Amino acid sequence: MNVTDPFSVEMQPDALRFAEFIDLLKALIREPSVVGAEHSFFRVLQRELEERGAKVTWYEGLLVAQGKTPNSAMFSSHIDRHGLICTGPNEFQFAAFVAGQMTDLLGKSVSEELMQTLMNRFENTPVIAYEPWSGAYRGRGTINNAYICEFRNNLIFEVKHLEHLVAGTPVGFLDRLSIEQGLLSGQLDNVLTAAALVHLFSLGYQGTAFFTAEEESGGSWRYLLEWFRRFGGSTNELYVLDTSPYKNREEADKQQVVLRNRDEFAEFNVQTTQQLAQLCESLGIRYGFKDHYIEAINQTHATLGKSPMSLGRTELGRITDKSNGLVHGTTLQIPTTGYHTMNETASIDSTQAFLRVLLHLAGLAKV
Repeated sequence: MNVTDPFSVEMQPDALRFAEFIDLLKALIREPSVVGAEHSFFRVLQRELEERGAKVTWYEGLLVAQGKTPNSAMFSSHIDRHGLICTGPNEFQFAAFVAGQMTDLLGKSVSEELMQTLMNRFENTPVIAYEPWSGAYRGRGTINNAYICEFRNNLIFEVKHLEHLVAGTPVGFLDRLSIEQGLLSGQLDNVLTAAALVHLFSLGYQGTAFFTAEEESGGSWRYLLEWFRRFGGSTNELYVLDTSPYKNREEADKQQVVLRNRDEFAEFNVQTTQQLAQLCESLGIRYGFKDHYIEAINQTHATLGKSPMSLGRTELGRITDKSNGLVHGTTLQIPTTGYHTMNETASIDSTQAFLRVLLHLAGLAKV
């Protein structure tokens, strides 16, 4: 179905209250949440969640929202997005590299190929600077230059009109949600599924939702694991929500939601993954396994002598690997294109299918 109006009767099942979800997503995507400087976005989430009746608790790197039956279900979504951090006079570095300590000084350098890609990806991109705790506005500018510093082997950005900033100031990419021809576009990773979790409380969710920081720099699993070691049960089933990249719309649209059996770090819980697949089948929702997709590509690469693709690194894989059985579960993802750009795109069809699955997992009314 070629959808041009996301608020038409066909695209707004009453149980999803999809127009409300879109309004929330429009608001959240405009609030910056740079890797390592997510506190101000936590404040925004706290307000939205408490307005929906959730009890909200802050921890380092983690915001926990709970309803009246917190053990009924557990979902997690990371809330950090890519951006820059001021590291000197008119000198800005990619925030994920700084938060992850990815420099040659510690022997963990970023590949030159990745730095070259990022140099060109954000040219002339408008940005907004903010205070990391309060979110107070500190100015806006435009990326006008990027280069690799030969002395530090690190990627440096220069930003017009933000020369006044001091080191430590986060700079997010200025963003708005675009809706066109049945597609949602913007810096969706991972505000899209975070908005879905907030919206879930509007729909009556009474379980637990985790919102994690620093996933893009590989650190979010530590904050989650600390919480489970302190407050969790003997075993804890967790659904981790995210977007999942595909190279074009044709590949992305082969499935409405994305599942995984495993990632580079660990195998996910087999029973939970199979039950999720069965739920999708019962709802008539198309799904694909991302690990199967990558394995098929790698078979082709092997015949051509190309290097294999990674199975990916997810929050769930890291915590499964490190928790020694304390935390297990599976992932539910929305297929997208334009990954880690200002024009990451997800279909409205996939987003609604994702919300339908989420409602069932949450134990809410059937859709």
